[in-house]
Amino acid sequence: MNGVHDMGGMDGFGKVEPEPNEPMFHAEWESRVLAMVRAMGAAGAFNIDTSRFYRETLPPHVYLSSSYYKKWFLGLEEMLIDKGYLTREEVAAGHAMQPAKALKHGKFDRANVERVMVRGKFDRPAPAPAKFKIGDRVRARNIHPATHTRLPRYVRGHVGVVELNHGCHVFPDTAAMERGENPQWLYTVVFEGRDLWGEDGDPTLKVSIDAFEPYLEPA
Repeated sequence: MNGVHDMGGMDGFGKVEPEPNEPMFHAEWESRVLAMVRAMGAAGAFNIDTSRFYRETLPPHVYLSSSYYKKWFLGLEEMLIDKGYLTREEVAAGHAMQPAKALKHGKFDRANVERVMVRGKFDRPAPAPAKFKIGDRVRARNIHPATHTRLPRYVRGHVGVVELNHGCHVFPDTAAMERGENPQWLYTVVFEGRDLWGEDGDPTLKVSIDAFEPYLEPA
């Protein structure tokens, strides 16, 4: 989808300033948010692409003024309300007001924490031969989906060259909307900086992205 979260190649937001000796968490609540997101996902309330979509739908003024884990928290809250695990009245009250909705995978205990915190595998058997091979020139399709996509806005309509084939993986665009895994071939495509940014761009710059096959067409 197009949104304020897709900031690649956009001017006006200043330099990225790495924080020296940045801690894993800046406050205890951040670690609790991470734990809640991972736990609810592992219990079957949603998948990783759905959680990303809900963070992307935050209003621009909220997204830009929120810290990393505040985005996670706000996205989680809205997602659990939409899916019937919470109500807005319960959020306002700070406690449950009705029996909990059953989770797909039930409960888990400390013995399962390591399994929950390790990301799953997303590679899948190929449903069809790959359309592109290494060295092919491809154009990123100029698409503007209203839902989640992993295709950066700044490469749409531009031509690049396939440099790697990563095999077939769960397609985030359909998984985010819970319409099935729909496995698709995943490629790394390299673009020349001046093809993306124009003649004023750095002639030595190259940008590589990972792009699913439905994002691409022959150049």
